[in-house]
Amino acid sequence: MTEPTALCDIAVVTTTVATDAQVRLLAQLVLDARLAACVQVEPITAHFRWQGALQEDREFRLVYKTAPRALRPLLALVRAHHPYELPQLVVQTLQASAEYADWVDAQVAHASVSA
Repeated sequence: MTEPTALCDIAVVTTTVATDAQVRLLAQLVLDARLAACVQVEPITAHFRWQGALQEDREFRLVYKTAPRALRPLLALVRAHHPYELPQLVVQTLQASAEYADWVDAQVAHASVSA
């Protein structure tokens, strides 16, 4: 019987924006700063209550895959450039295969996350 694959923690940060230009800006800023290994983008429809009224908007969901050590600077960068008054910033810790977690960690620059 084979041993199960070793698992390691990675962090996933999720946010949403309204336009393709906003997607490109937030994805490029984070990747240029080497605060995430990758950014996945999905078109979605959001239903929510905002300022007392029901809303339905087409949005894009950005999912950043990063090393746990990069969470604070990643969140600060996204918050500083996010177009929404109240951005969704949801953080999850997930278990990934050791090989994938190592790749994520290698893509996130150590020097960028010390600030």
